Amino acid sequence: MDKNQKPIVSAIIIAGVLIAGAILLKDSKIPDQANLPANNNAIITGNPAPVGKEDRMLGNPNAKVTIIMYEDFQCPFCGAITGLLPSDSPVIKSLEQMEPNWTPFLPEIINNYVKNGKVLFVYRDFPLSFLGPESIRSAEAARCAGDQGKFWEYHDYLFGHQNGEGQGAFSDPNLKSFAKNLGLNDITFNKCLDESKYAQAVANSLAEGTAAGVAGTPKGFILKNGKIIGTIEGAESLEKVKSKIDATLK
Repeated sequence: MDKNQKPIVSAIIIAGVLIAGAILLKDSKIPDQANLPANNNAIITGNPAPVGKEDRMLGNPNAKVTIIMYEDFQCPFCGAITGLLPSDSPVIKSLEQMEPNWTPFLPEIINNYVKNGKVLFVYRDFPLSFLGPESIRSAEAARCAGDQGKFWEYHDYLFGHQNGEGQGAFSDPNLKSFAKNLGLNDITFNKCLDESKYAQAVANSLAEGTAAGVAGTPKGFILKNGKIIGTIEGAESLEKVKSKIDATLK
């Protein structure tokens, strides 16, 4: 490749990351969903795999409404929706510039919909290849933490310690340090990570997400009784996600 073309290619890649994570505003119609609220803005190109025992879940497994989120631990927009990023982080500022009243949706959805049994929340890995191997390794590490009953604690720790993509923040030594900080048995955790115990599981999640039409993160599917009702496109605001869930619960 001509050296003069490399800056152009890099710019295209960066722009792609921003577009994939940003909030999509374009409406689209969904066949056979005549009662879908107009503000749902759903983009559905495939069906996510059914929720199973291998999934990482929060809430009532028998809830009528399920949210399946495909995410990457390095993705700054995924970090944004958790509410764990500092308010002065660049990605938060960019979202607030697009939507002044933007606030992360996940904390309230978990506290006011998942914990009371109305909604089941499912996290799935979708490591973005252009963010580098740390996306895959952090996904594997979180699953290793899950072996000791601390997937969600490790999930929060990762999102709370984002520090650039592919810059070493989620190197293997750091991932092991995180586990130790959370009180995990480091011998067991390190063995799990070193042996890449969950490499195939992460690869399978990526393949399933791709088959469901996931192209960027965060990407969510809202289901009622197993049927897709709407989607979450990028780092949407609490107000938008809440309105979709409220409409689905009716």
